[in-house]
Amino acid sequence: MAAEGRRSQRDYTLAFKLGVVGAVEKGEITYKQAQDKYGIQGKTTVLVWLRRYGQQDWSPLALKLVRSGPGELDMSKPLTPEQRIKQLEAELEKSRQQSLVYKTMLDVLASEHGIAPIKKPSPGQPKSSKRRKA
Repeated sequence: MAAEGRRSQRDYTLAFKLGVVGAVEKGEITYKQAQDKYGIQGKTTVLVWLRRYGQQDWSPLALKLVRSGPGELDMSKPLTPEQRIKQLEAELEKSRQQSLVYKTMLDVLASEHGIAPIKKPSPGQPKSSKRRKA
């Protein structure tokens, strides 16, 4: 699958289409990079192949949900399951680090300053566990 310039629609064999779809779904390249690399003329040709032959959800709605950063939609880079797992693992690690920082701050406040954290009751709990009737 070497880059040979622009191709006509008749040149696309099923094997070629499946190869492009496989490369995009493995995360090796984006569908826009595949268009450039293999000289595919149509702007949505690779997306059509991904929807038809791919194993993932390449619907327009799914593509809109992919985000490249806070508040930015990026329709050129749908995430593969492997990429999404890496993204979620990074977010989990960040949350763990933040939790460790907060716990350390509370320990320092308690040990060095004698300040105990005030725990708020969860929404389902009553404010006072002992209720007295007058």
